[in-house]
Amino acid sequence: MLNFVFAFLLMKDLGFKPADEKNPIKEVKIIIAGSVRHGLRNPPVRWIMLAAPFTGGVTIYAFYAMQPYLLQLWGNEKAYGVAGLAAAIVAGVQIAGGLLVPQIGRIFRRRTTVLLTCEAISVLMLAVVGLLPNFWVAVTLLILWGLMFSATMPVRQTYLNGLIPSEQRATVLSFDSLFGSSGGVVFQPLLGQAADVWSYPASYIFSAAIQALAVPFTWLARHEKASSDEIRSVNGGKRQTKLAAVASAK
Repeated sequence: MLNFVFAFLLMKDLGFKPADEKNPIKEVKIIIAGSVRHGLRNPPVRWIMLAAPFTGGVTIYAFYAMQPYLLQLWGNEKAYGVAGLAAAIVAGVQIAGGLLVPQIGRIFRRRTTVLLTCEAISVLMLAVVGLLPNFWVAVTLLILWGLMFSATMPVRQTYLNGLIPSEQRATVLSFDSLFGSSGGVVFQPLLGQAADVWSYPASYIFSAAIQALAVPFTWLARHEKASSDEIRSVNGGKRQTKLAAVASAK
């Protein structure tokens, strides 16, 4: 309830104008048309959306499977504190990863470079979790993986938001979320079955292979050179403004 109150009072979508149309069927058609036009027909947005099923499905599985996997590696399936540790680690590193986002702009010049780098490292870490079934290795990689995931999400959202008109943003972002959820519907049962038939390590190796399928789509998005791809830091903007003023004075 408190979240609702704060969101209602403080969160404003600049440029949004409520539609006057009251026909629900027509509204649904408008929503679908807007999703396709500003989503799948917009190349830089399309490639990121098509990568979502591979990253979304694997991410959810990797987190939830980590808890029983750590119990197995610990050697005591009743040590529920270990499972709680996994959840606490992910929650903590999500906060820390969010705080790291401003630093990313000082290292990378383009948002798609951030996404490509994190996707490639995620593939490597998931593979190592499967190839080296060790409790402390898994915990360490869980921390690093959580940091990357939480730092990547704001970068991805900023990239998409900059390419979608304000009045269509909620619609297209919901469409994007649908793509990510569809990956979970398909891949999570398959990965769970792999863990049952073979083992958790095998399922993490399969997760790495599925995650790798997102990389080509992000690479295609990078080649679109979208307007929101370049990271413009505050300090960088001030330097450019100052240089422009000096040049103008000269």
